[in-house]
Amino acid sequence: MQLTEYIREARTQKEILLMTHLVLGYPDFTVNREVIWQMVKNGVDLIEMQIPFSEPVADGPMILKANQESIDQGTTVRQCFDFAAEITSQHQIPFLFMTYYNILFKYGVEKFLNKAAKIGIQGLIVPDLPPEEGEEYLTLCKKIGLAPIMIYAPTSTEERMRQLADHADGFIYCVARRGVTGKKTDFSQDFSEYMARCSRATDLPLAVGFGISNREDVRFLVGKGDIAVIGTRTIQLVNERGAAAVGPFIAGLR
Repeated sequence: MQLTEYIREARTQKEILLMTHLVLGYPDFTVNREVIWQMVKNGVDLIEMQIPFSEPVADGPMILKANQESIDQGTTVRQCFDFAAEITSQHQIPFLFMTYYNILFKYGVEKFLNKAAKIGIQGLIVPDLPPEEGEEYLTLCKKIGLAPIMIYAPTSTEERMRQLADHADGFIYCVARRGVTGKKTDFSQDFSEYMARCSRATDLPLAVGFGISNREDVRFLVGKGDIAVIGTRTIQLVNERGAAAVGPFIAGLR
């Protein structure tokens, strides 16, 4: 089943879906494995696995630190692929890779995408690759059957949103506010108007991330988006209380 179809089918059963995020190799792959198990067991619908990069420009301090510590421990792209192959074979929800273009470029874009598809990855989020500079990437994604996830921001014009939607598949990632991940988001009237603009610009499902951290945030997004994205908060939980704390947290979001 294609990613968009999966999301639409799942949405017939749930008023909003949950997508979570983790940095591969942080604090280590053993903990990653336990966290993913906790997430899937407690109802997460999609998981975004970040291949660490030294300059993750869209990420806030918590995820930046996780990227750097993973790299310092020697995490390689090959290890990330091996781990992802294991995880996609064990769990029946969609998994995506999130990383930065330099990772794909150094690995070889076609080689990277072919391998990702072969191991069961269903889509990619590459925040620093605008479609104007990603012709090879977009063409190969379409050919191979991977969903290139495009990103809307509050500063995006409706014309720009439509342009991005023309290149997108799977869903659109709607950044809830300006800045980087991890800060609290203020769900104001401006945010509701922004989500209405996102809806007008595309027929694809909408995921909302940046600062989504509790049940009230998820509840607010019902009727505005299709997927609530939880990132920094789960990393904080693992740091503070261990992987076992992730399950009850996820279970309490809906």
